[in-house]
Amino acid sequence: MCFRARPVSIEHFKAPQGAIIIETKDQTKVVNADGPSPSVGHSWQGRNPCTLKKHPIKTSLLILCIFLLLGYEMWIHFSPIPTSGWNIVNLKRINVSDRNHFSFAVFGDNRGSKYAFENLLKLIDHDQDITFGIDLGNMVSSGKVQRYDYLLKQVKNNLALPLLTAIGNHELYGKGRELYCEIFGPAYYSFQVGKNYFMVLDDADGKGLGREQRLWLEKELEKSLKYKTRIIFMHVPLNDPRGTSYHHCLAEESADDLINLFLRYRVTHVFASHIHGHFEGNLKGIPYTITGWSGLSLAGDRPDHSFFHFLKVRIKNGGVDVSVRNVLSPAYEKAGLLSYMASVYICDFLKFYGIETVLLLIAGGLVLTIYRSESRRRYPAV
Repeated sequence: MCFRARPVSIEHFKAPQGAIIIETKDQTKVVNADGPSPSVGHSWQGRNPCTLKKHPIKTSLLILCIFLLLGYEMWIHFSPIPTSGWNIVNLKRINVSDRNHFSFAVFGDNRGSKYAFENLLKLIDHDQDITFGIDLGNMVSSGKVQRYDYLLKQVKNNLALPLLTAIGNHELYGKGRELYCEIFGPAYYSFQVGKNYFMVLDDADGKGLGREQRLWLEKELEKSLKYKTRIIFMHVPLNDPRGTSYHHCLAEESADDLINLFLRYRVTHVFASHIHGHFEGNLKGIPYTITGWSGLSLAGDRPDHSFFHFLKVRIKNGGVDVSVRNVLSPAYEKAGLLSYMASVYICDFLKFYGIETVLLLIAGGLVLTIYRSESRRRYPAV
């Protein structure tokens, strides 16, 4: 890699009084009217050697940084997915001794979290009543292989129970729904445990269900009438319980359509996420619970809604009992919301972009030093 000096222009120099500037093809001189004067004159010879020869160490390091950066990006782009058919495999792992009386955990929006999310997984794993868990989406900040790989390592290291997933809006970023389906399986699906029918939906884009999924759901609800309970899992909730000034929910038309469908088929309970907090209520006769924090930020500072938690859901003879389990986070309680959030995002950035950042900073520093050195050589003070 060579940096060539551009031709020196006479405009860069100001002749002393009584002197004349003479510019030739290869050099520029400042001379007295009577002839050359070493005391006032200075010449810049037309030297233009390769930058690699002038700055061998800096230029070699710059080239190395570029190759390392390109190699790392290629590795990221072509790295294999960490697993495939995750939900299909974990559905087969669900083992319930009493199919009419069992418990499971529900949580969501754990993207970017480390300590708090891992504490949550350990609490679920240590609860002898819980038989499986379901993550309601926004498991990662964006749909990239490295983020899913990190997430699944967290799960494998801290949770021995089966874990199912629903797709969230952050999974649509990056490589999107296609990558999610490669790793976890279909974006919407159903399963049964005893006389209980579970349906996991894909409303991650916030627009509602597409025509194909809507037809599928109605058929599933028709089949579910033979069961004692019909439970829905979705990422974006049907409504935003915080009031009309908030809109972290489905569009009104799409929500109303689903509400009418759920009423017609007597849905037992709806679980959603997306809003960072805990909310529960009854929507036109449909019980719902929103659980939107398992590691990231909170939506507000109300102690009755804004706290770290997961849901423990108990199924017993066709009934559904939902209780909230707090997740202690010493880091949050000690640092406060803003400091905690800053640490989460900084750690997340360094975890996934640290190598590129370091290489770019080194390369930028080398380019700057080479440029400044060349500038001093080309345009020395007269």
